[in-house]
Amino acid sequence: MAYQDVYQSWKKDPEAFWLEAAKGIDWVEAPTKALFDDNAPMYEWFSDAKVNTCWNAVDRHVENGRGEQTAIIYDSPITHTKREISYVELRNRVANLAGALRAKGVEKGDRVIIYMPMVPEALEAMLACARLGAVHSVVFGGFAANELAVRIDDCKPKAIIAASCGLEPGRVVHYKPLLDGAIDLAEHKPDFCVILQREQEVAELVEGRDFNWHGFQYGVEPAECVPVNGNDPAYILYTSGTTGAPKGVIRATGGHLVALNWTMKNIYNVEPGDVFWAASDVGWVVGHSYICYGPLIHGNTTIVFEGKPVGTPDAGTFWRVIQEHNVKTFFTAPTAFRAVKREDPTGEFVKKYDLSCLDQVFLAGERADPDTIVWAQEQLNVPIIDHWWQTELGYPAVCNPVGIELMPVKLGSPSVPLPGYEMKILDEDGNELPPGELGAIVTPLPLPPGTFPTLWNAEDRYKKSYLNTFPGYYETGDAGMIDEDGYLYIMARTDDVINVAGHRLSTGGMEEVLAGHPDVAECAVIGVSDALKGQMPVGFLCLNSGAGRDNAEVVSEVVKLVREKIGPVAAFKLAVVVDRLPKTRSGKILRGTMVSIADGKSYKMPATIDDPAILDEITDALKTLGYAS
Repeated sequence: MAYQDVYQSWKKDPEAFWLEAAKGIDWVEAPTKALFDDNAPMYEWFSDAKVNTCWNAVDRHVENGRGEQTAIIYDSPITHTKREISYVELRNRVANLAGALRAKGVEKGDRVIIYMPMVPEALEAMLACARLGAVHSVVFGGFAANELAVRIDDCKPKAIIAASCGLEPGRVVHYKPLLDGAIDLAEHKPDFCVILQREQEVAELVEGRDFNWHGFQYGVEPAECVPVNGNDPAYILYTSGTTGAPKGVIRATGGHLVALNWTMKNIYNVEPGDVFWAASDVGWVVGHSYICYGPLIHGNTTIVFEGKPVGTPDAGTFWRVIQEHNVKTFFTAPTAFRAVKREDPTGEFVKKYDLSCLDQVFLAGERADPDTIVWAQEQLNVPIIDHWWQTELGYPAVCNPVGIELMPVKLGSPSVPLPGYEMKILDEDGNELPPGELGAIVTPLPLPPGTFPTLWNAEDRYKKSYLNTFPGYYETGDAGMIDEDGYLYIMARTDDVINVAGHRLSTGGMEEVLAGHPDVAECAVIGVSDALKGQMPVGFLCLNSGAGRDNAEVVSEVVKLVREKIGPVAAFKLAVVVDRLPKTRSGKILRGTMVSIADGKSYKMPATIDDPAILDEITDALKTLGYAS
């Protein structure tokens, strides 16, 4: 079947489409129907079914005779460690950990926070919770104590599973003091903590509260899989909210299993047994969906990579991992490719490796500028697929569905909506806009299975944040347009559409032009307040290593480029060269924070910021342009 056939089969009968997809899952009690709409707009999927996530991700592959297949490859260039864990070994390790948690009182419905680096034990902890029907909440390892405390108070975990430390190139990140500080700050106190002691740092344990990962499991009875209802939460994942308070996105178990299993073949084009690598972190939604659950549910081999795209040891580390481990599908963020391109613009490192195993590359996490896609196409000679989704959605909503049909690639577009989504562009009054016009991106309710049914303990906030602005639709918070062929273009967050003298302009469109300059490795455009025009665009440029150009010349050239490609209406006259851009740990540029600095407004330090010191550099750069006073 071609893409249009599959998409139309969903549109014609969504109920039948998702019940057919549900046949790919082992159910304890199979669903009698897919959608439950009694409490609309709070929709649910597969609510009357009973199922266990860990069984589907681990045990069933062992039972089906594939226990010796590698489930997890751990590759850490930081510790110079590589090891493989088979499905049968994974089952035994997870069952033991689950048994130890159960012996300490963790039961179905209890919450457990996981605060771990990129090690296989992080996945084992997630799966052990799923085995018991407990609800895990992974918090990015190294998050500040006060941010971790907020999450402890919100989800009230019975236990916290953590590591003694995380590792970055050249430094150890001390997790245990952060954990201790968070528990001190939090009103809710966990019953106990389990600490994975890493050889790079052995943490001091609090007697009576903290238990060593290995000793804690000694002599316990392994746990069997506990069935849960299809609408029971599998996990809570906190995403930053506009108010500064984190939003606890819930993932319901049944839809999560069905949707992720469906995506592995239909989107990512892998068969059971193939090696799939998402170079992300378990603290983010990509890590949940495509390091842990998706590949394992589908019977793939997944890679847990503890390293960076550059510096561990060089810009060839991605290509080494792909060659060594026979990776068929690779998934990373555009910012990672930009980092590699900045260090290796001509692809000298790519030439050192045999990448014939690689069939396709997927990019997500932020907008993929055409220049980065073209560079990757030229270097890797495989389809480079930009696709779009969100923490709230849990898996791709708009994508070139390679496993069904490779559609024509249009630079700057993540392609077409997938089953479950019918993207529309609306103006501020909720009227649908014609092709080519910029507006708010929405999709009609109900959202498909595997998306979030609500926020943890915050139903009103869920409705206010996502459903109330455009009744009957899910508001994505992104702005963009749809072309005549139905391809979606994500141009900016709604907040990043700037108004210059009455013209609504996308900062993403300007960034696309800047990124096309041969000396620009990475860039960002923000709108700063202007008394005359309302807002004015300001560009920030990071140049390629060894560019050897005068900064003023490059600035002059990009200003001219924007004038040529977008026109004088953009009023683009100001740009500045900086060493780096402020980002979250997942690679998203903190444009909102940059706008606050430029406009002299107070702002809350983003919890997910990679390096707070960068904001001082941005402030200094803005001052040279006459802002941030």
